Amino acid sequence: MVAGVVFTILVCIYAVVLTFLYWKQKNEKLVKSNHPANPPVISDTAEQEVSAVVEHVEPIVSQAMLDKADEAQRLHQTFQKFVPRQFVDHFAQGGADLLKLGYADEDEVAVMFCDIRGFTSLSEQMNPQQLMNFLNAYFLRMNAPIHDNHGFIDKFIGDAIMALFDHPNGDLADKALDSVQAALDLQKALRLYNHHRAKSGYAPVKNGVGLHLGPVVLGTVGSDDRMDTTVIGDAVNVAQRIESLTNYFGCDILASRSLVDAASQSTIFAFRTIDKVLLRGKSSQIEVVEIYQHLSEEEINQRNACKDIIVTGMAMRDSRDLQNALALFKQAQKDYPHDPVFNHHVNTCERLLHDSEWDGNIRL
Repeated sequence: MVAGVVFTILVCIYAVVLTFLYWKQKNEKLVKSNHPANPPVISDTAEQEVSAVVEHVEPIVSQAMLDKADEAQRLHQTFQKFVPRQFVDHFAQGGADLLKLGYADEDEVAVMFCDIRGFTSLSEQMNPQQLMNFLNAYFLRMNAPIHDNHGFIDKFIGDAIMALFDHPNGDLADKALDSVQAALDLQKALRLYNHHRAKSGYAPVKNGVGLHLGPVVLGTVGSDDRMDTTVIGDAVNVAQRIESLTNYFGCDILASRSLVDAASQSTIFAFRTIDKVLLRGKSSQIEVVEIYQHLSEEEINQRNACKDIIVTGMAMRDSRDLQNALALFKQAQKDYPHDPVFNHHVNTCERLLHDSEWDGNIRL
């Protein structure tokens, strides 16, 4: 930035000097037109005048250019607080003239939604200023895990965060793994935040994270006098709906099977199948997977022990062997009373046994 400003200043000074020399030489030619044998020479007086001009112009040009550079830098930093740099990079690829209403660019990214559980009841206990202080303290701690893993926050939606992961020069596996690592780091940051809250006598905060991988459209929407950036697409809707299931299943992090398959190609982390869900407007189910690498070793071992039970019970249920499926899930419910996932599977099997019209699909 500074090097560019200095270069511009030197060019300006050089242009002034050349202009002055040209003007002096032109006058010399007019005065000595009767002596063509004598070449135009710049006198000592002219050189002194040039030096005086340079000394007078240089500080003025230097200060003006530095002021403009500082102002541009401040505007750039402020602009990035409202529009993520990664978002602007998509526009820059096609030229600055594309930064206009109606621009659209397609990309495949990992999408994350993160939402505070029980926010409504939590917010009712605070006055407006306390609520804003709480949200900003919370968002401040959620910011670094996302940015440290090649992600950026697209927007804050009330108490929710929508983030995208578009690994520079990376493939889909890199983007998926970035989102998984960010989700795990979010839980670590939340644990530390709750530790500080406990010292101040505040109740702990819990959140849920939903992840999905797929194509999205990045663009600008609005009107002539008010424009905003946006991200739309099926991947965004799926990620948001998966996040909404975290409270129902009692899981911190849920992801689509496609994202987990991509992320687990190069890195091993703890995950298990939870169930299949049917999104409204879709004809095919999406397999929802829990990621739990952030939990304690004991909790990880317990969930690992349940992986085969869930898969086996689901296969029985889907083949309408409901009695055996129910018996399997009820036994697991007794063996692992702190695992809320088995409550869901027991309820599903019982409903299928008594409701012949229900197809067993969870619809979102």
